[in-house]
Amino acid sequence: MKKILIPTKLDSSATKLLQDHGGYSVVQDPKAVLLDFAKANPDAHGLIVRSEKVTAEVINALPNLRVIVRAGAGFDNIDGKYARSRGIDVMNTPGANSNAVAEEVVALILADCRHIIRADSTTREGLWEKSKLMGRELAGKTVGIIGLGNIGRLVAKRLTGFECRVLGFDPLVPVERVKDFGIEPADVRTIFAESDFVTLHIPQNNETKGFVNKELLQLMKNDATLVNCARAGIVNEDDIRAAKQMKAIRFLNDVYPKDAEGPKSVTDIADIMMPHLGASTVEANRKAAIRAAEELMDLDEKGVSPFIVNRDIPQGLDASFCDLAYTLARLGRGLLGNEKPFTRIEVSYYGTLEPFAKWLSLSLLNGIWQDIDRSTDYKAAIQGLEEKGIVFKVRDPDASKHYDSSMTIDLVSKDTDGIEKRVSVRGTVGEKLTMIARIDEFDHLYWVPDGTALFFEYKDRPGVIATIAKYLVKDDVNIEDMRNPHNPKSGNSLALLSVNKPISDELVAEIAKKIDARIARCISF
Repeated sequence: MKKILIPTKLDSSATKLLQDHGGYSVVQDPKAVLLDFAKANPDAHGLIVRSEKVTAEVINALPNLRVIVRAGAGFDNIDGKYARSRGIDVMNTPGANSNAVAEEVVALILADCRHIIRADSTTREGLWEKSKLMGRELAGKTVGIIGLGNIGRLVAKRLTGFECRVLGFDPLVPVERVKDFGIEPADVRTIFAESDFVTLHIPQNNETKGFVNKELLQLMKNDATLVNCARAGIVNEDDIRAAKQMKAIRFLNDVYPKDAEGPKSVTDIADIMMPHLGASTVEANRKAAIRAAEELMDLDEKGVSPFIVNRDIPQGLDASFCDLAYTLARLGRGLLGNEKPFTRIEVSYYGTLEPFAKWLSLSLLNGIWQDIDRSTDYKAAIQGLEEKGIVFKVRDPDASKHYDSSMTIDLVSKDTDGIEKRVSVRGTVGEKLTMIARIDEFDHLYWVPDGTALFFEYKDRPGVIATIAKYLVKDDVNIEDMRNPHNPKSGNSLALLSVNKPISDELVAEIAKKIDARIARCISF
């Protein structure tokens, strides 16, 4: 009999499923202090948690532990790396709360449109503020959705009955796929400028931190509403504060840097605040509980592991090649344009890397989409891409090229006119350093990507590098490394410059215009 600990208020479905199985005993205590609970049950085989912090100390108190399941999508409350060092699998239950969050978004919008919170409060006080509480109708309005994963797509679906115009943006979802969802494709600036309501459904990472900033807020209509039920860090609170002084925008919020009692930094700017209730429905709790129990049993009995999120690098694969795959994908995405949705991702693994194609592909995908990392199950990752309408292909390597321990990545996008654009990059590892060997038609680069780099492709002619340097000097930018290959077949040259600091979009555009660049990008690694 395997003991399973549940130190949280999780729906009883998990306990029932495990006990009905006959091979498990369950100890559930919603009020337990996790470390004390662990010390009292050192023989536990499994642990199912929600937001409880599973630290190294907790793991050390459970010497027989083999699996930890997070009944929810996020798993940053679990020390997955330490768990892996102890041979413990960590799993999550993605998608279990998607509908709950989507419905919360619609509920927040309706509550704000009709002043439901204030109306209830003042009416209970004996007031009759009917003339002051003139509301707005959701029907016929424009709703912009940033991020078209499970939750974003469900928000669009739930809005169908309100006859809204729904705009959507996701840099990884092809335009045709967005249309299949019943959503009108639009870029971020258009969404913020034209929407009556903007709702955020993107992860928080280095790229999205402070995503909603002064520039985007200035585009919003005077009476528009911003809804954040995603992550606190994706909005710049100070910029929202300043914007609300200039225009009557509304801010509806359900997420915070820390889920705990105490003062909240958005109190003065949030028109509605909720204590992170997105996933707090009976149905979502039940779904997560059932999924957690089923995944645990499937892992034990069948070795089914699509939801393990802390796999280790396989024996025989140098971790530096995982970094190479990540960097090549990040480079390709940057060169193609971060705002461009993909239709195809094609990759070739050469020599000693071919046996590790699936594992390296996860690192590659992480360079494009940070919700996928090398701890994710390969089949689950590919299924996620298929749902977004993205074709992923691992090509058979051409051994005659003798690209030992190298990889090539091609990213393909298609614009609204149906015109395809392809970026191809190849790289390898030398002396533990990631090296870019080729970018499109420019070969034999052997450039080490680090820090910030500028890329300008232009028709070859004298004086271009001097012009670029002249503009960089004005902004006190130092060139630390440079490649300037020329392709006589096309007549194009590439200026690849490693510089000492990030360059503004305005300066990149100014240089591009001056040298008539075909491609102009600034990418940070």
